[in-house]
This record gives sequence, structure tokens and C-alpha cells, in this order.
Amino acid sequence: MKVLGPLIAATLLLVPCEAWASDDPQQWTTLAATVRLSDHWRASEELVIRFGEMRDGLYEVESNTLIGYRITGKVTAWAGYTHDPQYDGGTFTIMEQRAREQITFDDFVRLLGGTVSGRVRLEERWRDGVTDSACRLRPYVRYSRPLRAGSRTSLVFSHESFVDLDTTSFQRVKGEERMRNLIGIATKLDRHTTAEFEYLNQHSFVRRGGDNDDHIASLVLSVTL
Repeated sequence: MKVLGPLIAATLLLVPCEAWASDDPQQWTTLAATVRLSDHWRASEELVIRFGEMRDGLYEVESNTLIGYRITGKVTAWAGYTHDPQYDGGTFTIMEQRAREQITFDDFVRLLGGTVSGRVRLEERWRDGVTDSACRLRPYVRYSRPLRAGSRTSLVFSHESFVDLDTTSFQRVKGEERMRNLIGIATKLDRHTTAEFEYLNQHSFVRRGGDNDDHIASLVLSVTL
């Protein structure tokens, strides 16, 4: 466990120093299920519900449906669709839809008693009533380490960047638009189900203005069949 101190310090360094200047406390709940269809094929469904203090409550319900093809034991290619209605204080405002393609790399490196996983995701976005469409890249890396040998509970860290590949009326920053840095605890409830309790800092870069930060308490429940 001597290694956890430096890991926590390294994670905190990923959070920009401005993060504490402008706060939006939020709560996210995620329900996810992955089903093994055959030796190679997988199906995944994820539902994310988001509440924010500065958004006056419910502001997003994101549903992600993906089909994956396992290329090797550690590499899977996925493609699917995101249905993303957005709200203001629980009142519907606009519908966003996305096509999503990604490649995931599961436990591809062992490091300091834990494992590193990663993902490269590409999204094409469009909104009802808006003629523009947008494209962005989302690289993601995650480190997981059991609290002790054989433990069902692990300490997890992750980083994700949102890199906008173009600008539109609703995607206004070309380049890195935001990043998410996470620290949490994941525990296996049974052989199929995992619960994660997380703190996530979402830092958004604002050109010619002060950056924005969301401080998020997140609960994730995942089922793999």
C-alpha cells in the first residue's frame, strides 16, 4: 500500500489549480450492462443520469447502445448510437444524437500491482433543429489496483480528454475542450456485478474567459453477463 500515496498525489496534480475557484456540485448515476453474445460479439447498454446545482436539477439523460467485436482477448472494436436529451431544471430543451465508434484495450499493461486499460473513442454529434454536425475524439486511460492481494475492492484512477476536431454552433472550442479526472473505489458485489463510488473533476476550457469546473459525486453499477 506504500504506492497509494504517490498515486493519489499524482491524480490530484491532474486537477487544475483553478478547479476550486468555480464550483458546480453535481451527481451522476450510471447503469451499464454488457452481454457476451458469442466468442467475439458483445452488446452494451449504458444509461447516465446527470443532476447539477447550477443546472437547477436534472440536465441530461444519456443512453448509449453499442455492439462490439472482440479482435483479441484484450482489444474490442465497438460502434453504436447515443440518445442524449438535455434539460434545464428538468424541463426538456434540446435533443442531441451521436454516432459512436471506439476501440477498447482491456488490462493491456500491468503496473505497480495494478492494471492499465484504455479507450479511443470518436463521436459524430448532431442536434435537432441545428444544421451543423460536430466531431470529437475522446482518449481515455484508467488504472485499477486491488486494495490488497485477492481483494474484491480496488482503487481506480482515470483521465479522459475531449478533443474537438471542428467547431459548430454548439461545439465552439477547437482542440481540447475539457478533461475528466477521476478517483474512486470499485468493488465486486458478485461475479457479474460491480459498484463504483467516484469523485470526478470535469474541467472545461473557456477561450477568452475563466475555465469552468464540475465537481461530481458519481455512482456506477455495472453488470457483465
